[in-house]
Amino acid sequence: MTRRGFTLTEVLTALVALTVLAAVAVTMWRSSDLKSRRHDAIEALMTLQKAQDQYFGLHARYAAEAQVGAAPPAGLGIPPKSKRGYYAISTRNSPDNLGYWATARVVPRVEESADERCVELRLDQNGRRFAVDSKGADRSADCWH
Repeated sequence: MTRRGFTLTEVLTALVALTVLAAVAVTMWRSSDLKSRRHDAIEALMTLQKAQDQYFGLHARYAAEAQVGAAPPAGLGIPPKSKRGYYAISTRNSPDNLGYWATARVVPRVEESADERCVELRLDQNGRRFAVDSKGADRSADCWH
């Protein structure tokens, strides 16, 4: 007489294997999602940089923060959020309007955990890139790729 079915050890081994696979899959998905969100910030900052360069070419100064949202030619026509809405976009100019910092800061959301590693990405008029985490530590090398 042969017995059919699975032993308790076989069932538990299969459950452990499935749990490990699920944990790895969720971690990889989360990492991919965060990279996609960071790309949203980078794209918004690069768009703002291009618009600032064009504005500078016409006016010999960079657009002030109040002009960022205004329609061209008086402003840049850049919305206050990134395309997918994950980052708030702002600028801060030097007193003579010959320099600026463009900043993309994570928009906090209740329904999901925030990106603690790349909370703020910044770009200046010279193309220098900076990023900080939620504790203020420099993460420029991690966030800008």
